[in-house]
Amino acid sequence: MQSKYKVGLMRLNLWAAALLLILLAYLSEQLSSALLLVLASIWLMVTASLLELSHRRPATIPWQLLPSLLLAGLLVADPARHALWLWVWPALLMLPQPGWVLALTCLLAALTWWLLADLLGIEQTLFSGLVLLPLMLLGLARNRYWFPTRAAARQRMRLVPGLPLWSGQQLATDLRRERARCRREGVHAELMLLRTSRHQLWPMAQDLCRLTHEFENCYRLDHRTLATLLLSRDDKQASERRHTLLKGLRPNAKVRFASLSGLGTLEEAVQRFERQREELQVETERVHG
Repeated sequence: MQSKYKVGLMRLNLWAAALLLILLAYLSEQLSSALLLVLASIWLMVTASLLELSHRRPATIPWQLLPSLLLAGLLVADPARHALWLWVWPALLMLPQPGWVLALTCLLAALTWWLLADLLGIEQTLFSGLVLLPLMLLGLARNRYWFPTRAAARQRMRLVPGLPLWSGQQLATDLRRERARCRREGVHAELMLLRTSRHQLWPMAQDLCRLTHEFENCYRLDHRTLATLLLSRDDKQASERRHTLLKGLRPNAKVRFASLSGLGTLEEAVQRFERQREELQVETERVHG
């Protein structure tokens, strides 16, 4: 199944869940419970609308934190009506999320289970705890099982579907490969670093991908910094390409070009770029210190 069909099906499910929550909010007798359900439906609708633009949100943003807080709020605000929602906690644990969000979700699950004790009684509370605990452990095990796969995918995945824009981790790997190829084939290669404002990053990334060749990758190092590897026949063509790129981008940004033959490590190149005061600098020879 192609990804676009998976995205469409996921969006449909999110919209259906949002409409269901709106219906539950309409039928709710308590104002606080209704407001929480409306907030949850809004979150689902926004998530569905921005599903294909998820590359604009860093993967470290804990978007699962909001539904965990909303679920805890529902169980606290109206436990008699929403006690059955206690069994949603294991499903939330299966979603990819930072470790501290997992810990907070487990804490909220334990807290809401304890608060339902007066409503359920001792026997049902103990029984629900004995069932809920292994389910949550299964959810955590499922989350940890897929963690290495997700981490590896984040390092090599394209950040924007259809564009050769890759993560910063991929750049370190590509630098070693391109440096070896330059020595073997006599190709001239340069690393271009570009730093702009946050709101200009994605338009600049699209322009940079458009102006580079199909065999040249572009990279997003952080929320303000882009990079690309430029391949040319010789120094003369490299100079022409620099001029063409700067003319096409017209960047209101700091730019640095560094030859791979004298680059050193990526960390050193980024540190020199951060110390750079000029808007444009071309580094053609090895820099010491």
